[in-house]
Amino acid sequence: AVSAGSKGPGTVPGEPVKTDKNSRRGNWGNQIEFILTSVGYAVGLGNVWRFPYLCYRNGGGAFMFPYFIMLVFCGIPLFFLELSFGQFASQGCLGVWRISPMFKGVGYGMMVVSTYIGIYYNVVICIAFYYFFSSMTNLLPWTYCNNPWNTPTCNGVVTPTGINNTLANVTRSLVTGAAEVAVEVVNKTKRTSPSEEYWKHYVLKISDDIGNFGEVRLPILGCLAVSWVVVFLCLIRGVKSSGKVVYFTATFPYVVLTILFIRGITLEGAVTGIKYYLTPQWHKILDAKVWGDAASQIFYSLGCAWGGLITMASYNKFHNNCYRDSIIISITNCATSVYAGFVIFSILGFMAHHLNVDVSEVADHGPGLAFVAYPEALTLLPISPLWSLLFFFMLILLGLGTQFCLLETLVTAIVDEIGTDWIIRNKTVVTGGVAIVGFLLGVPLTTQAGIYWLLLMDNYAASFSLVIISCIMCICIMYVYGHKKYFKDVEMMLGFPPPIFFRVCWRFVSPIIISFILIFTVIQYKPITYNDYVYPGWSLAIGFLMAMSSVTCIPIYALYKISKSEGTTFLERLKNSCKADIKWGPALSEHRIGHYAAPVSEAEVEVRPLKEELKEKEDEKRDEISLTIQGSNGSTAHNTTPSA
Repeated sequence: AVSAGSKGPGTVPGEPVKTDKNSRRGNWGNQIEFILTSVGYAVGLGNVWRFPYLCYRNGGGAFMFPYFIMLVFCGIPLFFLELSFGQFASQGCLGVWRISPMFKGVGYGMMVVSTYIGIYYNVVICIAFYYFFSSMTNLLPWTYCNNPWNTPTCNGVVTPTGINNTLANVTRSLVTGAAEVAVEVVNKTKRTSPSEEYWKHYVLKISDDIGNFGEVRLPILGCLAVSWVVVFLCLIRGVKSSGKVVYFTATFPYVVLTILFIRGITLEGAVTGIKYYLTPQWHKILDAKVWGDAASQIFYSLGCAWGGLITMASYNKFHNNCYRDSIIISITNCATSVYAGFVIFSILGFMAHHLNVDVSEVADHGPGLAFVAYPEALTLLPISPLWSLLFFFMLILLGLGTQFCLLETLVTAIVDEIGTDWIIRNKTVVTGGVAIVGFLLGVPLTTQAGIYWLLLMDNYAASFSLVIISCIMCICIMYVYGHKKYFKDVEMMLGFPPPIFFRVCWRFVSPIIISFILIFTVIQYKPITYNDYVYPGWSLAIGFLMAMSSVTCIPIYALYKISKSEGTTFLERLKNSCKADIKWGPALSEHRIGHYAAPVSEAEVEVRPLKEELKEKEDEKRDEISLTIQGSNGSTAHNTTPSA
């Protein structure tokens, strides 16, 4: 069992059979667990809620062009970079910065980003829980306009034929199909749907201003507690427990998506919606915001610069083929985004057909796409509560897959940083503590002004700061640590150097594209709005502070590290603070070969110089690797018997 686990297809040829397990820190049970967890992490609510929304906002199919450009030249290379980075060092987003201690602030920036996202992400999950529980009924509560929370401007897609309809008659009218129900659109500009009023006036009880918090919405608060308890229970034993849960949470959403896709494309008007989704509006491609959104979505969706990829990869075995994994996970994620777009837009087309309006007029911006447009469309379908249950259950699972990794990122960073035996044994206590803090910080988002704050965090906390963090990470690894050293590290781990495309992207293409995107995004910045509500200046200032709080970790820590480093002049201190720490390298001693090896014994010294004298200094590392490999075949003077 040991040799099978340590000498699979992903191992270096000729490497001696070793356990390859980090018993102190833990590993994934098998490679499928890692891939499923990473897919669950990358494929999240954003694929269903954010990606179709960005397409809808940025000109349908025209958005695909910058999206795939960003994927190929930024997304996949950075994904591979982060996986290889975490796997090589077997450390979380703080520990990996032994590579260049001055840049440890990047790790703290990743933690700050993950904290912000973790807070508001679970609030979105809890609203999905709320809708899921609300769907456990014969009639969805947002079907008609005859509820206490409805206003005179409410006009439903489904209208009952009489005031005193019984539940049986209502159900029958749904089953007979949309063709037999009256469709009323009194005024397209002022029309508010029952689902929109249910969302605003019943679920959120939305206030008129971001500063007017009102009361805490207890049903949402209860669902938030449920969300955090579920996340905590799934992570109670770290990757050992979450690795089992993802077999369900990462795969079942695809079953639901396929069911909804088949249901969606069979509806009248679905083709119109899909055409809107795929037909490019090329004039929008000149808008830098479209490119900025594409870059942000790639980072947001793949999870680059959150710290999660580094954390998940750190639990891999040292010789795992993370190059293969990065291609599989990245393509799966983006294919899911496009697939989910079909599911969403087929329903939007169906809605637009019934309302006799353009597809662009059907949905709200923001999470309203998932919590207003889709739920309303579901009321038109026979057995609508079933479709609603499926849809919101899928949203919950997609959200949880990402939330697991966000929480594990923070917990792993704390445990690795403190590193004592006590904290490693009591990791569950840390997980519980972080979950409780996350719940408490999420409470303001359950107030009547919560949706304003949620959108503010979504727009600022995880937008251009991700771009800056990724760029600095590339520069640090490629230019401060040195690209040649890093390529040899990857070769030592995988058995082959990174392909030339990735080497070029890591060194030049990705940082340049990211820098341009950042500049264009700043130039064409527009303040955030929610429907007709314009955010006040003080709230935008808070948004910028959130965005900058993760980025400012980098210079603050760098200055601190320089001040603590050895040296008489500033340049000496700077140079010493950039040097790789002595602990940098593979975690297990059996993998610390070449220049990472501990001082050799006298017996080894007698044999090894004969080989080393013939080589140039720059190839020294490769010589030592090949020498170790030769030793396993019994070809050196010191090891004459064939190894087992």
